[in-house]
Amino acid sequence: MPIKNKKASPASQTSLKKGKQEKEPKEGVSFPIVGIGASAGGLETLNAFFSSMPPDSRMAFVVIQHLSPQHKSIMASLLEKHTRMRVRQIEDGMKVQSNRVYLNPPGRNVALFNRSLHLLDPVKNGTINMPIDFFFRSLSEDQGEKAIGIILSGTATDGTLGVKAIKGESGMVMVQQPDTAKYDGMPKSAIGTGLVDFILPVEKMPEALIRYIQHPFLESTTRFNTSEPIKGQMQKIFALIRSTTGHDFSHYKQSTISRRIECRLTVHQIKTLHDYILLLQKNPAEIDVLFKNLVIGVTSFFRDPEAYDVLAQQALPELFSQKKPDTTLRFWVSGCSTGEEAYSLAMIVSEVMDKIKKHFNIQIFATDIDAAAIDAARRGHYPESIGADVSSTRLNRFFTRGPDGFRVKKQLRNMVVFSLQNLIKDPPFSRLDLVSCRNLMIYMDNILQKKIIPLFHYTLNPGGILFLGTSESIGDHTALFQTLNSQWRVFKRKMSLADTKMKMDYPGKGNYDVTSLIQTDEKNKLPDRPEIQAVVEKLILDEYAPAGVLINDQYEILHFLGKTDRYLTPPTGKPAFNVLDMVREDLKKKLTITIHKAAREKKNMFCKGVRIRHNGTFGVVDISVRQMAGNGLPSGFMLVLFEDTPPADLSGGKKAVAGKAKKQDLVLQSLEQELQSTREYLQATIEELETSNEELKSANEELQSVNEELQSANEELETSKEELQSANEELATVNAELQSKVDEYSRASDDMNNLLAATEIATIFVDTSLCIKGFTPSAADVINLIQTDIGRPLNDLKTRFSGIDLVGLAGNVLKDLNTLELDILSQDNIWYSLRAIPYRTAENIIDGVVMTFMDVHKVKQADKVRRLATVLEDSNDAVTVLDLEGKILAWNKGAQ
Repeated sequence: MPIKNKKASPASQTSLKKGKQEKEPKEGVSFPIVGIGASAGGLETLNAFFSSMPPDSRMAFVVIQHLSPQHKSIMASLLEKHTRMRVRQIEDGMKVQSNRVYLNPPGRNVALFNRSLHLLDPVKNGTINMPIDFFFRSLSEDQGEKAIGIILSGTATDGTLGVKAIKGESGMVMVQQPDTAKYDGMPKSAIGTGLVDFILPVEKMPEALIRYIQHPFLESTTRFNTSEPIKGQMQKIFALIRSTTGHDFSHYKQSTISRRIECRLTVHQIKTLHDYILLLQKNPAEIDVLFKNLVIGVTSFFRDPEAYDVLAQQALPELFSQKKPDTTLRFWVSGCSTGEEAYSLAMIVSEVMDKIKKHFNIQIFATDIDAAAIDAARRGHYPESIGADVSSTRLNRFFTRGPDGFRVKKQLRNMVVFSLQNLIKDPPFSRLDLVSCRNLMIYMDNILQKKIIPLFHYTLNPGGILFLGTSESIGDHTALFQTLNSQWRVFKRKMSLADTKMKMDYPGKGNYDVTSLIQTDEKNKLPDRPEIQAVVEKLILDEYAPAGVLINDQYEILHFLGKTDRYLTPPTGKPAFNVLDMVREDLKKKLTITIHKAAREKKNMFCKGVRIRHNGTFGVVDISVRQMAGNGLPSGFMLVLFEDTPPADLSGGKKAVAGKAKKQDLVLQSLEQELQSTREYLQATIEELETSNEELKSANEELQSVNEELQSANEELETSKEELQSANEELATVNAELQSKVDEYSRASDDMNNLLAATEIATIFVDTSLCIKGFTPSAADVINLIQTDIGRPLNDLKTRFSGIDLVGLAGNVLKDLNTLELDILSQDNIWYSLRAIPYRTAENIIDGVVMTFMDVHKVKQADKVRRLATVLEDSNDAVTVLDLEGKILAWNKGAQ
C-alpha cells in the first residue's frame, strides 16, 4: 500500500531538512530516474503523486512542466509541503541524486547526459516547444531499458514522441487514467500509441512504480542465458507469436528480443519464462501487446540529418542526372514504421528536383509488418513536437497545421504508397532506383542480414542507391555495391556481376538468379515519328517485312506497319488502341500469352501455327513479339509482327511429325495443346487482374488522400486552437500556483488582523510620503479615521492631540531610522503611549512608519495615587483626597 506522509511540526520539519542535507547517496550507486510530464491541471496531480510516494524510494524524479518564461515558478515551495523528499529547481550540470525531486525552470529545456541534468534554450522555429518530449528522448538515450516515463494531466500531445522513444529502448511508460485527469489530452495521446504499460489513477502509481523497480530483471544487467531450456522456451514464445500474427521472430537478435520480453515480465510481475508462456496461452491479447513491443521502431523525421544531406547533395543528383525528365523512379522504404522516414525521403526528393529544375514521377513504396503503424503512416498526422526535427520551412511547405498537430499535404502524400509487407518472407519490389532500409537490420541476426543484402541488390536497377542506418553495413557483399559514403552508409549498386552467376537464397521464396537484371521501367516520351518509322522500317526490311504494330509497355499501339486489317479490327463504342482489345478473337489468346511472356521475361517471344479465319477462309499465322530496347527507342517498347504461313507448309509439317501415329493420338495431342494454351491464357488473365487490383488499390489510396486533404482543410479553420490551449495550460499552471499563494497570504492576513484586533492597540501605517496606508480598528477611535482616509496625507487629519506634531515625529523616524517612544495627552485628558518605528519589508527596505497608540491613562492615574499616598503618609494633618466627582482617592491616618 502507498505510504502517505503525515504532516510534521515545524521542529520536525527542520530536523528532516537537516537529515536530508546530511544523508547523501553513495557514489556509484545506480538508481532509476523517473521522468514526469505534466501540464495544465498538473499541480493537484503532482501533489497527490508525491503525497503517496515514500521519501526513501531509491528513485530520482524529474518533473517537466509547461512554464511561461515570463513567470517565476513557485512550484518548489508548493510541492515541498506534500513530500519529505528534497525538492530543487534544476541548475545546469546538476548531478542527479536519489530520493530527490527536480523541477524544470521556466523557458528552458532539460536534457539528461551521463546522469547529469543540462539546460538548453528551446529552438525557435515557429512551432510550440515540447519540453516533455525533449526530456523523454534524452532520458531514453541515457538510461536505455531502465528509463521510466510518466504522463500526467495536460492538454495537446506533448510526451507522445517521448513515449515512443522510451519504449523503443524497452523502458517503461505509465499514464494517468484519462477519466481521473483534469485535462485528458496528453494521457489520451500517449495511450493512442498502444505502447503504454500502466494506465492508473495517480494515487495508485507510486505502489505500481515501486513494485516495478524491485523486479529482479530491472536490477539485473544480464539477459536470459543461452541454455537449451531457455532456448526451448523462447521458441515456444516465437511459435505463439507466429500462430497469431503470422510473423517469425526466431532470427531476430537474441539480446533485443530478450530485453523486450523481460520488460513484459516486469510489467506483469512474472519471474520465469514458463509462467509468461502460460499467460500468453490464457490471454491472447498479451500476444498482440508483445508483438507491438517487438516491432517498435525508434524513428523520427530526418533521423541523422547529415545522412540525408549526403543523399541530397551527392547520391540523388547523380541518380537524377542519368534519367530523362518525366521518367518514373521507384523507391522502396522497408520497415517504414509510422511513415516518418518515407515522408522525409519524399521531402528530400522534392527539394532536389526543385534545385536541379527537373521533374520526375516519383513512386515511394513504404512497407512494414505492423498494420497499426501503416494505418498511422497513411493518415500522415503527427504531433506538434515534430517541429524539433522538421524545419519551419519544410513544415510550411509540406504540412498543414491543425488543432492537434501537423498533417502532410496532398503533394507529399501522393508520392508514397503504404502497404503491409514482411521483408523476410514476402516477395520484394523490383526495378527500383533507391532502397532505404535504416535501422531495421540491426534487430536481425547475421543469417538474415546476409540474405537481405543480395535481395536489395536484386531489386535495384544498375546504379541504384542503397541507404542504410549508421549501425548497418553491406558486410562481405562488396562485389555487389560501391560505397558512396562510408560514414552515413550510402551505397551504389554495381553495374554487373563480372559474368558470374550468383544464386540469391531468399528467406521466404526460394532462389533468384541475380544475373537476370531487370531493366528500369522508364516511361519515356515517344520520339518523333520520322525517327520511329526509320528505325522500324529498317528492322522489317532486314528480316521480315510483315504486317505489325509498335506498342508501349501498356500495350497501346503507337505505330501501324503494313496492312493489319487481317489481324486487327477497331472495337465498337469508345475508341481504344490497346492491341489486345483490337486483335481478332482467333488470335487473342495466343497474342495475350506471347505479349505477357515477352514483357515479363524481357526477351523475344514467338508463337507459330495459330489458325485464324478471315473472309470465310482459314489460314495460319506466326506471331512474334520483339523487344525494341537498344534500337534507339525507350525501354518497354515492343514490336508485334504477324506473318502468314502457307497452309501447305503447315500440313506437310504435320504429316512429317505425325508419321506413324494413329489418328486418335493426333486428336489427343491437339486437345492437350488446346488445354495448355487455355492454361497459359488464364495465367495471363490472372496477371492482368492482379495488375488491375493493384491499380484499384492505388486509386483507393488516392481517394483516401483526397479525403484526408478535405479533413485537413477543415482543421485549418481551427489552427489557433492549439496555441490557445497551450497558453491556457500555462495560465492554468500559473493560476494554480498563484491561487495557492493567495490562499496562504489570505490566511496570514486573517491571522494578523485577528491578532491586532485582540491586542486593542491603535496602529497607523504610513508610507514614505507620510500618507495613510492602513490602520487597525482601534485606531479609528483614537484619531477618528474612516476607510476613505487611506491614501490621505497624515497632516490632513485632525487628531485629538493638540500640540503634538505627528507628521514631524514620523519624519524624524524616517530620517534617523530610530524608534521613538513618547507619552502624550489627548484633548479629553486621556494619556497614550506613542511609539513610532520604521516599516521594514521582507527585503529589509524602509517603506514607511508604524505608529502605535496605547492607552496608559489608568497606569498614569495609579502612579499618581501611589505618589500621593506616599506624600500623605509623611503628613501629620488629617487629609482626604477627592476626585472631581467627589470620590475618595486617598487619605492618611489623621483622617481616619
